[in-house]
Amino acid sequence: MTLKEYQQNAVRTARETEPGERALLVAALGLSGEAGEFAEVVKKHIFHDHPLDRDKAIKEVGDVLWYVVQACTALGVELEEVAEANISKLKARYPEGFTPERSFNRVL
Repeated sequence: MTLKEYQQNAVRTARETEPGERALLVAALGLSGEAGEFAEVVKKHIFHDHPLDRDKAIKEVGDVLWYVVQACTALGVELEEVAEANISKLKARYPEGFTPERSFNRVL
């Protein structure tokens, strides 16, 4: 599945399907909530010594992705365009790849 196909399918299950402030707010609140649920899975594994619930972590990351698409839709942009812009930014920031030293000394 391509990012475009994913976005088309994900938008079909959204209540807010048009760009605008309401859709943007739903996306922002949903992203923060789902990111928190993913963080909770990781926290329980790292700090509470629970076995990593990989299936739950994957489902939560999927929910984060769904809300990322809702944010893109609210902004009137394709997910693919956002992904390409992000890779361009990262390539400019870390042209030779990431290292902690490069991160500390980056100028962009």
